[in-house]
Amino acid sequence: MLTKDEKLFLEYWEKNRDKEKKTIRQFTTGIPIGLVFALPVLLAVIFHDWYKNMIYISNAQLIVIMIGVFIVAVFFGLFRNKFKWEKNDQLYKELKFKERQHDTAH
Repeated sequence: MLTKDEKLFLEYWEKNRDKEKKTIRQFTTGIPIGLVFALPVLLAVIFHDWYKNMIYISNAQLIVIMIGVFIVAVFFGLFRNKFKWEKNDQLYKELKFKERQHDTAH
């Protein structure tokens, strides 16, 4: 027997499964999370003058570092959302199997 939360999840996932799978949606929801992940690195690079013993970073190097951090943020956001979708889809399949098992038993 499925719990109320499991039934609600099944209803939600049946409605939103295809919408959540789209790469554009995963990109738009993942970018803010990726940027939060990358924010400490960006802050350390942008405000590199606070530590006087740190090596000099030129403007060109700063731009390359910022582009690299942005690429990492995009990758992190997309990877996280794709993993989240896979996890939800696996849970959906397990709950559907559990529901079928219960239905055939009765």
